[in-house]
Amino acid sequence: MIDVETLPNNPGCYLFKDDEDKILYIGKAKNIKKRVKSYFQKDILDPKTKNLVKNIDSVDIIVTDNEFEALILENNLVKKHQPKFNIDLKDAKSFAYIQLTKEDFPRVLLSRRKIGYGKFYGPFISAQERDYILHFLRKTFTLRTCKKMPKKPCLRYHIKLCNAPCIDLISKEEYSRKIENIKLILSGKTNKLLKKLDKEMNRASEMLDFEKAIMIRNQIKAITHLTERQNMQREKKYDEDILNYRIKDDEVYLILFNIHKGTLVNKNEFVFDFHDEFLEEFIVRYYSESPIPKEVIIPKVVSDATSTFLSKEKKSKVTITVPKRGEKKQLLSLVLKNIEITFFSDTKKVDELKKKLLLQETPRVIECFDISHISGTSTVGSMVQFRNGKPDKSNYRRFKIRTVKGVDDFAAISEVVRRRYTRLKNEDEELPNLVIIDGGIGQLNAALQELEKLELKIPIISIAKHYEEIYIPGISQPISIAKKEKALQFIQEIRDEAHRFAIKYNRLLRKKEMIQ
Repeated sequence: MIDVETLPNNPGCYLFKDDEDKILYIGKAKNIKKRVKSYFQKDILDPKTKNLVKNIDSVDIIVTDNEFEALILENNLVKKHQPKFNIDLKDAKSFAYIQLTKEDFPRVLLSRRKIGYGKFYGPFISAQERDYILHFLRKTFTLRTCKKMPKKPCLRYHIKLCNAPCIDLISKEEYSRKIENIKLILSGKTNKLLKKLDKEMNRASEMLDFEKAIMIRNQIKAITHLTERQNMQREKKYDEDILNYRIKDDEVYLILFNIHKGTLVNKNEFVFDFHDEFLEEFIVRYYSESPIPKEVIIPKVVSDATSTFLSKEKKSKVTITVPKRGEKKQLLSLVLKNIEITFFSDTKKVDELKKKLLLQETPRVIECFDISHISGTSTVGSMVQFRNGKPDKSNYRRFKIRTVKGVDDFAAISEVVRRRYTRLKNEDEELPNLVIIDGGIGQLNAALQELEKLELKIPIISIAKHYEEIYIPGISQPISIAKKEKALQFIQEIRDEAHRFAIKYNRLLRKKEMIQ
């Protein structure tokens, strides 16, 4: 179950996954929360979308600074993962480039691939803006467009769109100066040109020539778009990793972006205990088992021994960069933004649950149990674990009931609770901060008795399906939590996930029994 309300309103990409964590669909959005929410509206009529929604179990997100970056990132991720519900992009081209040819009198061309001689700029996201810029450059600098120069001037010369190098009306040196100006524009160094155009636009407006003013305004807009940074696909000839972290409650929350030649290809998430040398230890341990890029961008200085270790492992020089400003600093901020959304967007509902249940500790780890059977046959139990407000599927457990015959949910709950926490106690494993039982006061008391026998003091509650009532030990009447409150919605989310997991196992057992 996806809690859409916890998703951010930022631009970025969303990855829908099934219950086996396989990516079903990758999309981009100007507002992730609104876009994902739209998939679960009742008025969806498209059969393909209905089929997609039916199979969605979870969503992963990557936040970007703007919609343009999200569009490029979506393209990269779809090409890498090729999800079932995306359009087949095996033969798709990337976004187009602008090419400056390597000739005596260079041309400005549109190029789908970086093939041929010359210099390439891009890729460009918007075809409309790209074509406008291409037209703008040709018109402003009156460049040749002919593939092979003719022996006499063409129509473009007569309408003053070309300087006719074909008949030597412009020298090679003067033409080269035009090309250098174009290189400055395409490289983003456009301040002088923008100031000049701004003066011309104001002058045209003062002369009441609004048509010309609008045309110049569009030119300024096109050049401004051209210089906008595209953090998700930057031109690099080498690989780089970017990592950032946040420390909270003696734990480190870290995200690492793998950048392959300027293109984001992967996002890795880590949570571990804090200590003074954690960053150096993480870098050594991670890169002992993972490919080492040419550059690692981090927020804090580490010892020279760390970079020496990486260089020796890679058998070539590895640079560790701690940027103070510029594009790389901006990328570190973007990773930090993803950390906030990935790890801490759910803290509000966890804190709200602590407040409503009057818990002494924050319920950082919650485990929920459910029982599923068909008229007392194929009885199974499920346990799901939520960590920091999110499902931790690596710690889900399922139980085939061994000691109960027929319909006896109380005894079944007793068995799974006993088996789960006997093992955790014997192996000295981490205990949850809260246990939730799917059922009423009877199921709650059955589970509580097992915890008391094991001498475990774990806060425990139950939720009864019919009226969504919350029971706590020692009180015969349910406590009151409004349906609109995040605390109740969070409990329901956890209960529904336990229920889904139990039913899935029950169906699997029945299928095996039918085959036998």
